[in-house]
This record gives sequence, C-alpha cells and structure tokens, in this order.
Amino acid sequence: MRKEVVVASATAAAAVLAAAALLRQWKQRKDRKWKQTQDILRKFSRECATPVPKLWEIAKAMVSNIEASLSSNQTNTTLSMLVSYIGSLPTGGEEGLYYGINLRGTNFLILCARLGGKNEPISDIHREEIPIPSNVMAATSKVLFDFIAVELRNFVSAHPDKGENNTLENKERKLGFIISYPVDQAVVFSGTAIRWNRFSADDTVGKGLVSQINQALEKHGVDLRVSTMVDDTIGDLAGGRYYNRDCVAAVTLGMGTNAAYVESPEAVPKLLNPHSSEVVISLNWGDFSSPHLPITEFDACLDAESSNPGHRIFEKLISGMYLGETVRRVLLKMAQETALFGDTVPLELATPYQLRAPDMAAMHQDTSNDREVVSEKLKEVFGITNSTPSAREVVTEVCDIVAERGARLAGAAIVGIIKKLGRIENRRNVVAVEGGLYEHYRVFRNYLDSSVWEMLGNHLSDNVIIEIAHGGSGTGAVFLAASPLSNSVGS
Repeated sequence: MRKEVVVASATAAAAVLAAAALLRQWKQRKDRKWKQTQDILRKFSRECATPVPKLWEIAKAMVSNIEASLSSNQTNTTLSMLVSYIGSLPTGGEEGLYYGINLRGTNFLILCARLGGKNEPISDIHREEIPIPSNVMAATSKVLFDFIAVELRNFVSAHPDKGENNTLENKERKLGFIISYPVDQAVVFSGTAIRWNRFSADDTVGKGLVSQINQALEKHGVDLRVSTMVDDTIGDLAGGRYYNRDCVAAVTLGMGTNAAYVESPEAVPKLLNPHSSEVVISLNWGDFSSPHLPITEFDACLDAESSNPGHRIFEKLISGMYLGETVRRVLLKMAQETALFGDTVPLELATPYQLRAPDMAAMHQDTSNDREVVSEKLKEVFGITNSTPSAREVVTEVCDIVAERGARLAGAAIVGIIKKLGRIENRRNVVAVEGGLYEHYRVFRNYLDSSVWEMLGNHLSDNVIIEIAHGGSGTGAVFLAASPLSNSVGS
C-alpha cells in the first residue's frame, strides 16, 4: 500500500513538474512573441520618424520641385503642376446667389449659395448629390453633359434665384464647375483638355469642355453658363480668398490629396496671359517624391502592389486612401510573426484596404478604458474577437505612428509652398485645408499644426495660419462663379 502511495505521489509530482514546465515554456514563448512585436513596432517608429531637420529637407525638396516645374525643366521635378487660367480670384465683395457643380468619380454635386459681400459668410446653401448611371459613365461626354444639364435644370427649379442676380442687367448667370481629379490647363471660356481618370469618355481630350457643357445647358433651357472649370483644390483656394486676402494656398486632405497656390506671373515663363496679376497653380503634389521621405518596407510593398507603382508616392504617405492600409500591413506582419491576435491570422486582416481612415481615426482617438473602441473596431473590421488590452495598445500605437508621419509630411510640404513664395519671414499667410483627415481627424490635425510650429518656431509660426476651408465640399465652385472675371463674362 505504501508503495502504491509513493508511486502515486511521484506521478502527481511529475505531472505538476510537467505542467510547470509547459507553463514556463508557454510564458517564455509569449514573452518572446511580445518582444518581437515590440521590435517590429520600434523599428517601424524609427523608420517613420520626422524630426524637424528632416521636415526642412522635405520642404526644401518641395521648393526645388516647384521651381523646376515652373521652369519647364521636367527632368528635375516629380511634380506635374498645372496652370489654371482663371484670371482672378474672388475679392470678398461678391454678392448674390450663385450655382456650382462638383464633378466627382461616380457622382456629381449640384449646389447653390448666397454670398453677402464684405467677406460675410455664405448662406442659403443647398446641395444635392447625383449618382452617375453606369451607361452614362460609359458613354460620350455629350451624353454626360446632357445628363448633368437635365439634373441642374431640376435643381434650379427647386432653388430659383429670386434676388438681384436675376435682373436684366445680369441675365446670363454664371455656373462654377470644379472637378475632383486633375484638369489639364483648366481655362476660362474654352477649356482645353481633361484627363477623365474615372471615365471612358476619352473623346473630351483636346476639345472645348466649357463649350460642350454650355451647349448642353442651352439645349435643355438652363440659363446658366460655365465660365470656369478647375480642380476642387483651386475651388477651395477661391473660397479662402473670398474670406481672406492673405489666403495664398489651399490643400485637400481627404481620401486623395492635392494643393494649389497663388504664384506671381514673373515666375511662370510660359504663361499664356502674361498680363495676369496673379497665377493660380495646381501642384498635383500627390506625385511629389524625394529621397528624404521616410519610406518603410510596408510603404514599398503597398506601392509595388498598387495600381500605379512608382507614382503618387506622397499621396500614399499622407492621404486617407492609404493611411489605414499602411496600418493594416503592419498589424498583419505582427499577426503572422508574433501572434498578436492569437495563433490564427484573421482572414479579413489579410484583405487589402479593409481598414478605412475613419475607422483608423476612431481607434487612434479611443480614450476609453481598455481601449473599448479599438476592441469594437477590430471585431467589426477584421473579425478579431479575442484581442488583449496589450494588443489593443499596440494597434493604437501603430495608428499614431502612421498618422503622425502623414500629418507632419503634409505640414512640411505646406511650409515648402510658403517658403517658395518668400513670405515666411514678413507676410501673413493663410492656407485653407479641406478634407476629412484635417476636419474630422483631430489628432492628425494637431500633428500637422504642431509640425508647422516646430519648423518655424515662436517668432515665425504666426505668419502661417492654417484654417479649415469654408462652406464644405463643392462650395469652391460657387466662389469661382462669383469671381470678378466670371462676372465680367458676356458683359
């Protein structure tokens, strides 16, 4: 009996020792995996770092690219800048009800608003978003413009101008027209060409777009005429100038990104109208690239697997289309190599572009106990139901690294524009920013603003004021319709 007790005790002791050994091995494996997670995180953070000296290198590279593009030395620039011959920006004294159209990828926005003059806020804003049917998108530009004209006629009937803009002296009212993708030399009265990036209507290239839309408007009995056709960032610049004469640039920071600024005619050698008092230029800065940009292995893979490898490098670092995708790629590596979310890699985590910028922002800005919003978003977006508090902290840190880098790069590029104009030291400069990243992603906005302050310091930072664009999406078309040159059309 005693022998059996001894054997049983020995067996139990062996089992305890074995269990302890397994527990120790499990803990060692867990600690090793956690160390690997931290190593990936630290390496990524280090490679994304944007200290002030690096930001200044990027700002100087932006200046060099702008100057090379202006001089038509395309071999020394990554920018495809476009001169927009709109003639004149609003002065702030414009009054009356004006109509505008914002043509976008799969839809267009019709809107009207009343300007009160004397830099008064716009009022009576009405917007209507119209989806473009697939058969219209696949057809010619004539079909597209006919469709727009019919919808505009219905909109004007619902929101008629009963004020001074409908008098005999100003019978032919103006329609502002902005496009949410690049316009090649957008011109007043006789637009030359547009790259229909999301349309198959290639027959518009080299033809008079303004003339075509005006023919459609006349055909369908709409007493509005297009005088200005530019990209939406220039529309934001027009809105900024209406409110503030010191507005010299505008930036779009949403799903895509672009910037426009006001240049002196002397700096544009091949200007078609050298008598202009100022020239508005669309930078198309998504194409900007420089050896100083902090590009990681995740960015390189994202670019290589994109639909346009080697292009739009800056956009892939700062725009809402790509920020969430960069975060996803970092988290996927952690899940595969360090079991951050358990031994099984969630299928949705391996799906490209699964994480949208609004969801990234929600996780990043989560201040709840145990990162409850992060937990909810991981479940909603990736199907991850077993995240630990420490894993959720890592997710937040990855979001922070990506957002901080993107925002600070955008800030450096803005400083570069102002530096090119030679206005940092002695002039007040207002930059209008439109887009969800800046308007709704609070931490992103704070990082951008602080980067400008860090670069310029206390004594110069007050010379660069960054403001949210007035009026919201599409209202730039209204401001352009009301600009002095537009009002002189046909008079």
